[in-house]
Amino acid sequence: MVAQTRHGGQTSPQKKLAFREKLVGKGLSTDALLKKLKTLHNELAALDQDHIEVNSLDGVRKELIHKTIFLHKDRGVKAYAACCLADILRLYAPDAPYTQLELKDIFNFFFVQLTSGLQSSDVPYYNEYFHLLESLSTVKSVVLVCDLPSADEHMVTVFKDFFTIVKRDLAKKIEIFMADILIALIDECQSLPSEVLEIILAQFVQKSSKFERSGHRLAVQVCNAAADKLQRHVCQYFTDIIVANSEDESFEEIRTAHELIKRLHHSCPGLLHSVIPQLEEELRVEDVTLRGIATQVLGEMYADKGADLVKKYPSTWNMWVSRKNDKAVAVRLKFVEASAGLLTSLPEVHKTLEASLHDKILDPDEKVRAAVCKVYSQLDYEAALHHASVDQLRAIAGRGLDKKQSVRVEALNAVGKLYSIAYPEIENNDPSANAQFAWIPDEILPMTGVSHELRSVVEQVVANHILPLPTASTSLNKTSEVDEVAWTDRLLITMGRLSEKSINALLGLSGLKAIRPTPYDHFLDTCIKNNGGTIDENAETIKRRLALLIQHLASAYPEPHKASEDLNAFAKLNENRLYKLMKTCLDTQTDLKSLVKATSEFEKRLEQLSAGILPTMTTFLRRASCRILNQSSIPTLIKRVQKGQDNPNSASYQAAHHAQTLLTFISKHSPSLYKLHISELTKGVADEKHPKLVEVSLQALAGVVRWDDKLAPTDKRTNERVVRLALQSDARHAKFAARFLAFSKNKEEACTEVIESISEVLKDEIPENTLVARIAVLAQISRFAPDAFEAKSDVIMAFLLKKILMVPSPADEDEMDDGEEWVENDDVPDMLRAKILSLKVCRNRSLAHASAEKALEMATPVLKMLATILEHRGSLTLNAIEDPKFKSRMRLQAAISLFHLSTVEKYAVAITPKFLKLAVIVQACTDTCYNVRITALTKLITLLQPRKLIPRYNVIPFLTVHDPEMDVKNMASSYVTGSIRKMPPALAIEHFQLIFVRLLHLLAHHPDFNTSHDDLLDIAKYVQFYLDLVATSENVSLLYHLAMKGKTVIDAEDPSGTNFYFMCELAQHLIKSKADSHSWSIPSWPGKLKLPSDILRPPKDPKAANNIVQSVYLPSETLSWLGELSKTAIPKEKKERKPAAVKRKAPPKTHAHANRRRRKNGNKWNSDESSGDEDTSGTSDVERVSLKKRRNNGSDNEKPSVGTRTSARTRAKVS
Repeated sequence: MVAQTRHGGQTSPQKKLAFREKLVGKGLSTDALLKKLKTLHNELAALDQDHIEVNSLDGVRKELIHKTIFLHKDRGVKAYAACCLADILRLYAPDAPYTQLELKDIFNFFFVQLTSGLQSSDVPYYNEYFHLLESLSTVKSVVLVCDLPSADEHMVTVFKDFFTIVKRDLAKKIEIFMADILIALIDECQSLPSEVLEIILAQFVQKSSKFERSGHRLAVQVCNAAADKLQRHVCQYFTDIIVANSEDESFEEIRTAHELIKRLHHSCPGLLHSVIPQLEEELRVEDVTLRGIATQVLGEMYADKGADLVKKYPSTWNMWVSRKNDKAVAVRLKFVEASAGLLTSLPEVHKTLEASLHDKILDPDEKVRAAVCKVYSQLDYEAALHHASVDQLRAIAGRGLDKKQSVRVEALNAVGKLYSIAYPEIENNDPSANAQFAWIPDEILPMTGVSHELRSVVEQVVANHILPLPTASTSLNKTSEVDEVAWTDRLLITMGRLSEKSINALLGLSGLKAIRPTPYDHFLDTCIKNNGGTIDENAETIKRRLALLIQHLASAYPEPHKASEDLNAFAKLNENRLYKLMKTCLDTQTDLKSLVKATSEFEKRLEQLSAGILPTMTTFLRRASCRILNQSSIPTLIKRVQKGQDNPNSASYQAAHHAQTLLTFISKHSPSLYKLHISELTKGVADEKHPKLVEVSLQALAGVVRWDDKLAPTDKRTNERVVRLALQSDARHAKFAARFLAFSKNKEEACTEVIESISEVLKDEIPENTLVARIAVLAQISRFAPDAFEAKSDVIMAFLLKKILMVPSPADEDEMDDGEEWVENDDVPDMLRAKILSLKVCRNRSLAHASAEKALEMATPVLKMLATILEHRGSLTLNAIEDPKFKSRMRLQAAISLFHLSTVEKYAVAITPKFLKLAVIVQACTDTCYNVRITALTKLITLLQPRKLIPRYNVIPFLTVHDPEMDVKNMASSYVTGSIRKMPPALAIEHFQLIFVRLLHLLAHHPDFNTSHDDLLDIAKYVQFYLDLVATSENVSLLYHLAMKGKTVIDAEDPSGTNFYFMCELAQHLIKSKADSHSWSIPSWPGKLKLPSDILRPPKDPKAANNIVQSVYLPSETLSWLGELSKTAIPKEKKERKPAAVKRKAPPKTHAHANRRRRKNGNKWNSDESSGDEDTSGTSDVERVSLKKRRNNGSDNEKPSVGTRTSARTRAKVS
């Protein structure tokens, strides 16, 4: 039987084969045979299929398949024989002159020669192998394999051999020939063997090396050319894998298959015509893992070549998008993660995709929200500019306030990275970049005040992305310097888009406000003394100090326990080189280049020694060093102020304005940065063409000489110029000039000269602006050069009182009354400035003489005057008709002055009777001006934080609970929680827990206090606010003890009053409710406490004391409300214990001014009592006696009326 091909027809022969020699026979040498085969090959190759008489080929065609040829040992013989056979098949086409068995041997012979011989392009007989492959490719005689009985085996062999050969780095044409052969086999085969498909698909799995990429390239050519034939087989292949592995929990095979689908889509999308609908079905299956795999793979496919995929399979796209709302978090997460690549690759569906991601920003699961933020952190500049809307980026930034730390970190890092990559364009003032990214710092900086956890994140984002240090590689390169100018300008450009609140937050991150030496300096010093635990002297003191410092520093970290361990570990390392590097970083005189170098070396060295503590110590170093403002910034800032233009819209004006802000901040809080720049500041003072430069230079010089008077310039010209400036009409120049003179070398002479000159001028009529300048000078000299001031104090003080403070300031009749109570700093009239400065003179004079014997005698009129201003809401006279804007500023200044004066103990005692008037300045019910409240609270906190004020003043922040502006309440909350977190336990007790009784006492005397139910509910909010911020399971027994103890004493300010007892009783119930809500027990307080004697006294009559303890003061409505509050606080799963049967007891006695009401056993005033036998373990001795009497005595049921005074807040509600 003769096999047939399926190509073309045969023409009549015109030429015969000339070769007549024998190829098989005994005695035929290899060389002779090789020569004959070569001759035959050349002749056969030259023959044309259409002009050959095939009968002439009969002799050689039979001999060529003889076993002596096929099994010959010589490679050349076999190579030429294979070429001859290929030519025979070409010439005989379409009829193969061999049987199927012979063809099987021939094709086996062919592929063995190719596999073994075609190793590289320089092997022997390479041309013959090339000819063989080319013949099989062009003639397609290889398709005869498909008709053989063992066609599947032969196809598998061919595919295996060819994908082996193609990896041998051969000519490109060989790869093309093999592709043609394989494509022909696929097209002609009746059924495709599964092993062949696996061989093809295997080429898509590994393609990392150059040779593996050759196999991948061949597979791609084959698949794309035979896609129609392979589609069904590919679909079946993946279906079989999924079905076979659906029970496998690891899903490894299924994951591998889907990865293969993704790679096929990249190179051969035509293969997946039937697979894509299958993926769509997977999106619907119940199995979460399989849905997640399909979601991820489809997302990656859309990101790769998604446009055609979306168009061809719209239902698949819609189903994939719907996975954003999948019930499984894992699937939603895969959707979000896969979306990153789609933002730039699929502009056609950009709106749909962005809307989906916008929805996922608010996903219930934190991992999904964090993933959305991370998507945007992966965008490059162009993608973020063109494929992310500003609204979307703002929404991402808004997640900085997310309740979960992981989301906050991802969100703020995302927008921080975007700002970083966009900064070069922002620096060039590109409008698109400004609109898209320049707002980012202003969005994230205000978040520093939300919580210390969030503050840590903002710190890191600012340090890494917004205002990073120059790279360490630059600083270590000897051929290049750190660009201090560009670094400083980046700060100014960033500030150009910040609000005042954000600027304050940024300056707060600078670390310059800290009083030096800072806790970081103390920590370093103590670590050195600790010496890794080997201490020669004062071991216990050093260890205790180190522990306290670590506790204080760790409290500012998101994870205090971890930070504490890391700081201890650092101390144990005891590496002198690390100490030296840290000292360099902490030194305010370290320049930028040295800071960068020291920081980099510190981090590298620490990573080698103890990588686990590196994050904590990196944060430590960031907070402790001058990374935002550095002494290297000073020259650039001075130049920017000098070059500022008058046009407010110009870039130079903005830069000058912000440079002035920074220099002013340095002058106030860290003048040591100026130490190396005295000469530049002196030149600035002399540059009278630039008034702003003169001002900042004067302020800087004043600050630095106050810090170290040895740095004061000594040249006569500078000092004379400063004296002249102190006597000019510019108030700012005069103020700082006077401060400078007060610390200069010849301060006595200079200040005396200035005071005498001013005292003479005060006798004459002077313009208001000049008057302001004169009083500004007086305010400085009265504080810092009191002796010079006292020489003319009688004249000056009389003038200030009679000519300034006592003069009424009615509103301007020409101005329309807009109801506004506040005037901004820049718009404050000169006369108001003069009044405010006059109050400062009075305050500063008192502070300057605080240590004198007659200090209180001198300060008493001032204290009375300030208290009067508060009482009269900003005026020295009652019912004075004055401008509300003047009054708001005056009462604010009076309050601030009293706060400052209270830092002196003797003055604080004298202020005590007016403390309530001072405290309520932060309350909206007392002061309706927001600016007064927020500024007063801010100033108060600046004095409370360093503990300059006595603990009593810590009750004031708790009075902000009713403020309609949340930032007032938030500021108070942040201060309280932050202080408690950082304080040692003993200090926290003194400053925040023991003051609880003072808070109750103050509320009892509050203007809004009333014993009606509604007003008591308002008052209760103060106590609840306090408990929310202060109460813990450790201190709840102390607070409860203080509340109970309050009913055993007499109110010193109102001995016959009962308001304080109302508050104590209310506090007990609220504490019990708080404890119930947190499942806290309230054991008896073991210690003994003495209540403050200035506000409370022991009772003289024991019987009266017993009556007070037995009385129930709260109205029945309030008791019911408190009962309900306690019930809602108890967890639902906690079953109530049924009360034991007890004898009916008479109700307790009630006070004459309290609501009398019979109370059930379960609602006794002592919240430690159970509904059965009474437990007196939490009561005092007096209270135990009272309880005994309550068991035995009866009382009447009458209910006297409660006071009917209505509070201001209640009146507001009614109106």
